[in-house]
Amino acid sequence: MHLTPHLARTGRRLAAALCSFVAVVAPVTVHNLASADIAHAQEKRLKSWGNNRSGQLGDGTWTDFRTTATTVLGLTSAEVVKIEAGGASASSGHGLALLTDRTVQSWGANGSGQLGDGSVFSHNAPGQVVNLANATDIAAGGSHSLALLADGTVVAWGRNNYGQLGNGSHSDSSVPVRVEGLNKVTAIAGGLNHSIALREDGTGWAWGYNINGQLGDGTSASRNVPAPVAGLTGVSHIAAGCNHNLALVGRPASANAVKAWGYNATGQLGDNSTINRYTPVDTQGVWPGGVSQIAAGCNHSLAVTGSDNRLKSWGQNTSGQLGDSTTDYRITPVPVPGLKGVQLVAGGREHSMALLGDSTVRSWGANGSGQLGNGTTTDSATPVTTLTALTGVDKIAAPVGGDFSLAN
Repeated sequence: MHLTPHLARTGRRLAAALCSFVAVVAPVTVHNLASADIAHAQEKRLKSWGNNRSGQLGDGTWTDFRTTATTVLGLTSAEVVKIEAGGASASSGHGLALLTDRTVQSWGANGSGQLGDGSVFSHNAPGQVVNLANATDIAAGGSHSLALLADGTVVAWGRNNYGQLGNGSHSDSSVPVRVEGLNKVTAIAGGLNHSIALREDGTGWAWGYNINGQLGDGTSASRNVPAPVAGLTGVSHIAAGCNHNLALVGRPASANAVKAWGYNATGQLGDNSTINRYTPVDTQGVWPGGVSQIAAGCNHSLAVTGSDNRLKSWGQNTSGQLGDSTTDYRITPVPVPGLKGVQLVAGGREHSMALLGDSTVRSWGANGSGQLGNGTTTDSATPVTTLTALTGVDKIAAPVGGDFSLAN
């Protein structure tokens, strides 16, 4: 292109001015961006992996699945007190995070209002549960959620077709509602379509779906308000599977440390039978030093022995979720070989997780959606190392009826 002398002089002046501007401003801008990037990289973040078709990984995408950890948006590990995962099917799920300010964030599937944001629209990044403050604990079921408040009462939201919200109705709620008749509660857990609570006097209470005896009241009648679990006292921990429950009771070294009730077609109660139980029965087994932790997957159960922090499992084993190198169902507890120093356990639909003393995570069982987090979609009947992209993990979660995982 040909330029006139006037335009050429004008162009040279503009070029000089731009060079001067860049020379002064550019170093400051680059420096500030670099500092921000370094600070962001140093912040520890909540991680997720596995199925994401409902946005349950919370990473801002609807990507089908992730075989290694992705980052849940907007939440630093420092502000997260507890994590919970819910889910009603392989492709459906939601996540909960209790924060240091005692509010709760949620993400994922929301067709029944289980995110508690006043809507029934799913979202793939965390948002705040409305009308909820002073929460001290959280739990996630199939398509419902629960929170324990500082005053010892419980609220719930989401699906309520079987009364699992415990508010005396069968109407879903997209905002938290008060569970009727419960106070002095110390722990909560959510099953597929039922809920349980532990009171400070060591008694268990349950409500919701009950066709298989999962409420433990001696009947198969569902309830939309809490009722006591028959004969259950001295409880220190509770766990809920899809349609069965576990309770840790008695002295730490008690031979009958674990009680179980509800659905038992695959041996998940561990009482050497496959008979449903409508009131609690003893899970059989030898527990060196008692039991320190319990967890329930959909149709399998897990317990950590107290003296050596080793793991035992029982129940359904279709995908190797018992971790004993077989796919044989077990109607009494069997050891999970090769794991020691287990600090926490979690059970998903057909996979299991363990947090070890070195703050690393092991997973096993179904892996079609990458829920084991080892970079593959191959099932494993023995524990594999989960690639969490984290150091110092101290929290894990898996959904009772879903195929994803969380770590913080």
